[in-house]
Amino acid sequence: MEETIKDPPTSAVLLDHCHFSQVIFNSVEKFYIPGGDVTCHYTFTQHFIPRRKDWIGIFRVGWKTTREYYTFMWVTLPIDLNNKSAKQQEVQFKAYYLPKDDEYYQFCYVDEDGVVRGASIPFQFRPENEEDILVVTTQGEVEEIEQHNKELCKENQELKDSCVSLQKQNSDMQAELQKKQEELETLQSINKKLELKVKEQKDYWETELLQLKEQNQKMSSENEKMGIRVDQLQAQLSTQEKEMEKLVQGDQDKTEQLEQLKKENDHLFLSLTEQRKDQKKLEQTVEQMKQNETTAMKKQQELMEPRNKKAALTVEEQLAQEVERLKAKVEARKAYFLEKYKECQRLHKQISQLGAAALDENFDLSKRLSENKIICNALKREKERLEGENDLLKRENSRLLSYMGLDFNSLPYQVPTSDEGGARQNPGLAYGNPYSGIQESSSPSPLSIKKCPICKADDICDHTLEQQQMQPLCLNCPICDKIFPATEKQIFEDHVFCHSL
Repeated sequence: MEETIKDPPTSAVLLDHCHFSQVIFNSVEKFYIPGGDVTCHYTFTQHFIPRRKDWIGIFRVGWKTTREYYTFMWVTLPIDLNNKSAKQQEVQFKAYYLPKDDEYYQFCYVDEDGVVRGASIPFQFRPENEEDILVVTTQGEVEEIEQHNKELCKENQELKDSCVSLQKQNSDMQAELQKKQEELETLQSINKKLELKVKEQKDYWETELLQLKEQNQKMSSENEKMGIRVDQLQAQLSTQEKEMEKLVQGDQDKTEQLEQLKKENDHLFLSLTEQRKDQKKLEQTVEQMKQNETTAMKKQQELMEPRNKKAALTVEEQLAQEVERLKAKVEARKAYFLEKYKECQRLHKQISQLGAAALDENFDLSKRLSENKIICNALKREKERLEGENDLLKRENSRLLSYMGLDFNSLPYQVPTSDEGGARQNPGLAYGNPYSGIQESSSPSPLSIKKCPICKADDICDHTLEQQQMQPLCLNCPICDKIFPATEKQIFEDHVFCHSL
């Protein structure tokens, strides 16, 4: 098989890794005549096993790698390696593919891994000349040649020793180079892992930074909305306070009207009592007159005489007229008293209706005010929570920016700052304190703090306990210490409610 069919397997293996003694080349000439075929004889050693892609190449002396072959031929595998004749093989090189110069060449057996397993002695391709004729020399020349041969052998031995030393140094350097290459590969692998990890961490930080930006913008928009909502609630609260003042004024007017109606009711009640006393006196007078009339009638019947019948009839008629007059007067008094009683009932009913309406209206206003206070407190708590979250996001954002080596002032997404007044109120807020306008209205009034009127203590004392024990007998205002009778519970509740306004 010729070399044009397929290139043989080669390698860059150095000479110290080759095994030249596993294949032995036999009958190698010193030179071969150009223009003729060359037969190469070789023998396999005992422990060598040829393979399908082994080949024999002709190399110029001084070659370094198996890629430097001039020509090659594939090896023919023997049928039975155990046979002695199978160990001896030969291959023939065609004259067309042989070298045309007179340089020194040699046969080399290369296996399919590209490793040299055997090499022949050097030979040339040149025609036969006179130098190849046997020359007879003298004894002195022979000795001189032997001496020169010994010197060459000694020099060859020194070169071999130097070669062994160099090979050893080369082996050490190759081992060290291999070790360095492994360390370099390890470092490159670690470097790639670190670069990948740094890239992943950077991507994670960028994603987290974008999320923080979005959260910061969302918190800013929510803060603006909360500020607008607080302003609206503040305006609504101011409107409700004005309405409350009007209602309180109307309640005071109604209270004054109620007091006036109560006074009129008391006056009417006293007048009715006097009229009842007069009626009782008239009834007693009528009864006395009836008794006198009965007595007079009896006396008249006893003393009646025929001549005095006319006078008796006159007296009886006068007495009857007097009785009728008194009865008419009593009936008129009854009608007047009945009319006054109905008017008192109407006034009582009107007073009850006014009191119930005022109580319902006050209850509704108190309920609305309590709801507004609850909403305001909830908004305050939500605002404080949002401020805390905003501070946490700012700190996390600053930490990430400082870790990545960025400056917070150079970023385009900074939250706009408020004016100096808002900054002085609360430096942690981006838009100032939205509750600064309602702090006075939401702060507790000094009148709402319950103190002891005697010792002026804020906490419970002995005087307070005495007042609580006296509570069933009288009603004591916890703010201004005004005392009301237990029967005037409605007036006491209205008085306490006025303090809460």
